Amino acid sequence: MELQVQMLYLFVLAIPIACVAWTVTHEEVFKEPRTYCATKSEKSQSLLARKFYYLFTCEYCFSHYVTAVFLIITKYRIFFEDWRGYLISFFALVFIANFYMTIFGLLRQNLKAEKIEAKLKDNEWHEVKEEIEAKAKDK
Repeated sequence: MELQVQMLYLFVLAIPIACVAWTVTHEEVFKEPRTYCATKSEKSQSLLARKFYYLFTCEYCFSHYVTAVFLIITKYRIFFEDWRGYLISFFALVFIANFYMTIFGLLRQNLKAEKIEAKLKDNEWHEVKEEIEAKAKDK
């Protein structure tokens, strides 16, 4: 495979990896299992159990396992056709996927801040409107 195609695969394949890792570790659809795992990661007696359950609460950690599954499914290798290609592609995919998740997290944070600002402005507008109406009734 040509280098340009390998790079295209790298940036495209990192998208579903980031999507799966983010969804499992952040979104409401997995809130209950994630809460269970978070509790187990804090309260389990065994170090192995604590680390195992923690993997489902950290997007960085979980992205490694999602990447491994995607590499098994796609057999994607970069630069080399042997195990070295898998090793390099593994860490490259984890890096790009985590970059995507960071950007997505920042975008979501900005959108939430804008929503809160809009709600505050809307509340202020309603308060001003009520004051104007109250003054109009008093006259």
